[in-house]
Amino acid sequence: MYKGVYDIDRSNGGSSFNGYYNLVCLTLGTGMLGLPSALSQGGWGAVALIIGALIMSTYGGVILQPAMYRGKNRRLNSYKELGNEAFGKVGGWLSFFFIAWVILGTPVLYLVLAAQNLNQLCAGTPGEIGTVVWTIIFAVIVAIPYIFIKTMNNIAWVSAFGMVAMIVTILITVVLTGIDAPNQLDNHHDNVVWEGFPIALSTIAFSAGSNTVYTNVEGSMKKPKNWPKVVIASLGTCSVFYLLLAISGYYVYGVNVLNPSYNSTPDGPARTVAIILVTINVIVSCPILLVSFALEVEDMLNINVEKWGKTKEFIIRAVFRTSVMVFVTAVGILIPFFGLLMSLIGAFANSSIVFILPVLFYWKLTGFRNKNPIELAWNFLILVFGLVAMIFGTWAAVEDLVAEFKNGYEYNL
Repeated sequence: MYKGVYDIDRSNGGSSFNGYYNLVCLTLGTGMLGLPSALSQGGWGAVALIIGALIMSTYGGVILQPAMYRGKNRRLNSYKELGNEAFGKVGGWLSFFFIAWVILGTPVLYLVLAAQNLNQLCAGTPGEIGTVVWTIIFAVIVAIPYIFIKTMNNIAWVSAFGMVAMIVTILITVVLTGIDAPNQLDNHHDNVVWEGFPIALSTIAFSAGSNTVYTNVEGSMKKPKNWPKVVIASLGTCSVFYLLLAISGYYVYGVNVLNPSYNSTPDGPARTVAIILVTINVIVSCPILLVSFALEVEDMLNINVEKWGKTKEFIIRAVFRTSVMVFVTAVGILIPFFGLLMSLIGAFANSSIVFILPVLFYWKLTGFRNKNPIELAWNFLILVFGLVAMIFGTWAAVEDLVAEFKNGYEYNL
């Protein structure tokens, strides 16, 4: 694609529409369910944060492409490889560290959400066994494919189901919110809550965090020259759903809106359908995220059949993956706060991946002095945006977590 640089074999690459479809599937996730809550933290002014974050995320996806083709003898296929090429081994490991936060943190978040959903659905029945027990049950369900299936190829159906599930959930939530509006006339709204901006931005960063798969999706396209159009179109599509859900939720419920937002709507069959769809989606998505992490670590540790033989390789792999699953489950049990976990992951990891690293890779691998002043000013603004979210958002999320435990939180056994 770029003169004088290396590309990969694209003879079996997919169409630009497939790239668009994949990005929409991967971006329309559970993170958007927290956007109304982000407005409750930052006020109506946080709408500008959502729009700004989506524009910056789109730009980050576009500028990652030229950076991908600045490897010494090949295309750079991941954030870790980009970090290695740009800043040496330290850059590679730091990039992997932030990616690992997202890849491991998101399954923790999903287990917490699934457990809360099922315990909520089973309220008043023998199935109301507590979120701790439900977390363990879902962890076992996730662990079976994760431990015993080495790779998870041909999982396009999971992405398709996830996209359909989230679109249906959004529509159900928006419709129920509209129906409930006449009953919510006295809820308070803020125009701007400056001190709430960092934590709101953390939640927004989590919802815009599909950057982790940009290198993979771009590499799957037959015509990479269309990549900028694909990124702009896919995130533009997602922006419509994001703003629809965020604005309607905050407009009706104000500062009382919950995270996830469907919990604010009236109880009934429609909300039950939304909860079930989201629960199924997060449970089938968990093994995919965990396997992607395991494969990268297993490659670094040389856990393979060639070195260990088939039986020993399986035993070592099973022990490693079981350990990871126990860790994820333990964190989900000990910190069972969906909204606060989303903010923490979004602040510490997604802010780096979405805002900070793409700009640094772009500067280091394609040059700094060859950029015009306007673009450099825009790049600096993105870095400030990301650093504010990362530093102050992480601080606020940790403070809120500490406050939850200091207030005498009791585990739902």
